Amino acid sequence: MTAFLKARMPVLAVGISILLLWYGGAIWLNAPQAIEGFARAGRAWGAMDLVHQTFAMKRPVLPTPDQVLSDLIDSLFHYPPTSIRNLLYHAGVTAEATLLGFLMGVAFGALLAVGIVHLKTLDSSLMPWVIISQTIPILAIAPMVVVIFGNLGFTGLLPKAVISMYLCFFPITIGLVKGLRSTDPLALDLMRTYSASVSQTFWLLRLPTSLPYLFTSIKVSIAISLIGAIVAELPTGGTAGLGARLLSGSYYGQTVQIWSALVMSALLSLTLVGLAGLAERLIVGRGGRKGA
Repeated sequence: MTAFLKARMPVLAVGISILLLWYGGAIWLNAPQAIEGFARAGRAWGAMDLVHQTFAMKRPVLPTPDQVLSDLIDSLFHYPPTSIRNLLYHAGVTAEATLLGFLMGVAFGALLAVGIVHLKTLDSSLMPWVIISQTIPILAIAPMVVVIFGNLGFTGLLPKAVISMYLCFFPITIGLVKGLRSTDPLALDLMRTYSASVSQTFWLLRLPTSLPYLFTSIKVSIAISLIGAIVAELPTGGTAGLGARLLSGSYYGQTVQIWSALVMSALLSLTLVGLAGLAERLIVGRGGRKGA
């Protein structure tokens, strides 16, 4: 137990520091409104009154962690999961677009990576465009994608998935290119000695060697895909999804709602990255044990 606590102490120390800074920031940012409220009420106040008021505001500039936690608990446990007031419902809508966009991004990125590794022409002609594609701000692309797909008759899930795919294919492409090129040259020579075909070399040697690189890229990509899905929900004007929840909170000045949606987004991202890490341990770890 002692060893367990020692291993977690750095994480706990950082977490406590973040909480202290958060509460301090809430006092600092909410104090002007609290002082203005005391002045309007003609009420004398002291330091503790100010602190209490900054922590108890209904529409604070920066809500406190306990206010965000209270809103999360109220949303998750006081409404059915299918209710639009439950954050699980919004997380499910966003996760659907995230996973579809992620799968599309993995397929597209893997296809590009295989082509770039095996065809020198694509390496010199396509790779620069893959890199340039990521210099265009997603906030500029998202409305155009939504409008174009809307004119084609596609609304809802597909436009959001395409935006997520646009963001997440890049790490897959770069990581898989690096992984496929990391194969031991002696092992490649051995495969040539055995007269192995290009496909046999790919499936038996290049792909297994690239799996650690691929899963590292997958963990980055799935988190980026979630960002893409949230951004894609902003211009659609929908009422479902974490992005829509953020937007409605911004419209009505509900900062606690905004922060609870942000925390829910972070929890969803951690869950997705954790599942990717679990898949990595099952696949890459199992492969390592077989190799041993």
